[in-house]
Amino acid sequence: MPADDLPALVDATVPPVVPSSFDAPTVLSLLPEASAGWSGRPGLAGHRAGHDWSTAFRLDSLDVDDPGGAARVSVRATDPGVGLTLTVEITLDPVGVLTVRHRLRNDADQPYEVRELTPVLPVPPVATELLDLTGRWCRERAPQRHTWSQGAWVREGRHGRTGHDATLLLVAGTAGFGFGHGEVWAVHTAWSGDHVTVAERRPTGESTLGGGELLAPGEIVLGPGDEYATPLLYAVHSPAGLDGLSDLLHTHLRARPGHPRTPRPVTLNVWEAVYFDHDLDRLRTLADRAAEVGVERFVLDDGWFTGRRHDRAGLGDWQVDADVWPAGLGPLIEHVRGHGMQFGLWVEPEMVNPDSELYRAHPDWVLAAPGRLPLPWRHQQVLDLANPAAYAHLLGRLDALLTGNPGISYLKWDHNRDLTEAGHAGRPGVHAQTLAAYRLFDELRARHPHLEIESCSSGGARVDLEILRRTDRVWASDTNDALERLSIQRWTGLLLPPELVGTHIGPGRSHTTGRVHTLGFRAVTALFGHHGIEWDIVAIDAEERAELTAWVALHKRLRPLLHTGRVVRFDHPDPAVQAHGVVAHDRSRAVYAVSRVATSGTQTPGPVRLPGLDPTRRYAVRPADGVPQPAAMQITEPRWLPGVTLGGAVLATVGLHLPALHPEQALLLEVDAVD
Repeated sequence: MPADDLPALVDATVPPVVPSSFDAPTVLSLLPEASAGWSGRPGLAGHRAGHDWSTAFRLDSLDVDDPGGAARVSVRATDPGVGLTLTVEITLDPVGVLTVRHRLRNDADQPYEVRELTPVLPVPPVATELLDLTGRWCRERAPQRHTWSQGAWVREGRHGRTGHDATLLLVAGTAGFGFGHGEVWAVHTAWSGDHVTVAERRPTGESTLGGGELLAPGEIVLGPGDEYATPLLYAVHSPAGLDGLSDLLHTHLRARPGHPRTPRPVTLNVWEAVYFDHDLDRLRTLADRAAEVGVERFVLDDGWFTGRRHDRAGLGDWQVDADVWPAGLGPLIEHVRGHGMQFGLWVEPEMVNPDSELYRAHPDWVLAAPGRLPLPWRHQQVLDLANPAAYAHLLGRLDALLTGNPGISYLKWDHNRDLTEAGHAGRPGVHAQTLAAYRLFDELRARHPHLEIESCSSGGARVDLEILRRTDRVWASDTNDALERLSIQRWTGLLLPPELVGTHIGPGRSHTTGRVHTLGFRAVTALFGHHGIEWDIVAIDAEERAELTAWVALHKRLRPLLHTGRVVRFDHPDPAVQAHGVVAHDRSRAVYAVSRVATSGTQTPGPVRLPGLDPTRRYAVRPADGVPQPAAMQITEPRWLPGVTLGGAVLATVGLHLPALHPEQALLLEVDAVD
């Protein structure tokens, strides 16, 4: 838009004055204020001992920086009457991802308590539906949607971490929007502590999306000259449905300087193979089998440190258990690396068991309300990282562990409980704890620059874009049940590209649900991510090991596409069919997975359209090579098998009839342009 048109745009969007309202038009800002006529949720709530509770900021300066990459705007406003300065930082990257952050400075001599500071962004009235995500342990990222009515839809996370129920995106869209159609707007609150994300529609006509930190009473009190900064609020818009939003976010994340650039190594985590039963010979044999099937990273999970024979003791004592590992971890690390695999290790640094040497020596290093401990959760409490002594001790132990074992190149960093009654020095402590955890990640990475870290939090309870500034992938869920994982990964992918999401092949019988699935169904589900295995592959027979080897080889062959291409998901009319894929950016090739999650109401679910292809090119479509095909309940196969060549427009608008798969089976299709 030409700069000369901006005044006209402002005039065109200011609402008229109507009866029984303010005498002048009310104009919505990124920080709504009652002094400007706003009667909804306040952008800023705070006070000085009951005074200075309402603000009227006025513009002081506006700086614009557009060096040819991201465009940045910094707006400074002051209210001398209450002694506050507000700075609004807005960045728009070349892809179209917008971020907003507020900074509030106390210019007065008396303390100012911040109760809420939440950036908001306007959304047009054509957005009539809301979609967000909720969930629980082993069922993260469950979608829910409803009409956007008047009032506020408020999603609060009071877990002291992001939360299993956190909505990765809060989406507003036109009626009936889906993965491939509809105009949509969305925000993400990038914060790993207590937070709020909100959609509000006022009777006066304004609609907003926003998000920020959820603050406890007395948590942020600004002394003279002190400043508080909100978490980054990410905002995206697409006229092409949810996949359009994901494409913007995935492209943005892949452009980060710290985004993983090397092929994501196929990972074997030993947890579901050995649990706490650590035995060097058994683990060496497991590493041998892992190397044979193509694993590239071997991760030793919980149970390696002092006193950790079960989950009721040992957390906090980050020394190798000499009774279990008399020669240290070195013999296993050398064996793993001798196979050409990387070695990783599980840690849970922010937690402590009361049955530990650390807790017995320093019971005062625990986050707690005065006079009592929080209710135990998995037999553990939370270390107060805002305590300088506790922080220094923990950093020193982790640094010594990595320095003394230079073969460790990866940490699976867990966080297995909520922060409840999380007090620091008698006051609420979640804000300080979150910032201290970030500092711990940052300092450890600075000391060990080649270290990679996974964010695990009893599965997917710490998944947000701020923790991902410090980590290289997330663990989407503690369940490896392929049926549950289909939905969890589908909706985690709304925000994150596949290479940032750990997706593992679990045992035939899931230890979290008891369901039994074929290797093919488990493998197809785990293919579309940072691939791995969480299974005792020593105990499987030669035939199953050969099939597993084939699936790992297929992932490696497809990995360059899976971890760089554009994610697409299908809007299929049959809820028993779930389908998704990845298409190369030049649309020369694609891979699609079609899963039958239940029986259909009709004999066959109907054709499946293949989105994302170039409508002007022709494509060869075939089931994936080199792996077994799923069982189907049919007398004859579709006539196009074992392959067909059709135009991209036909595949996208007419589609293909697929085999009538049994429930909980999946078919993998490879698609290549032929002209």
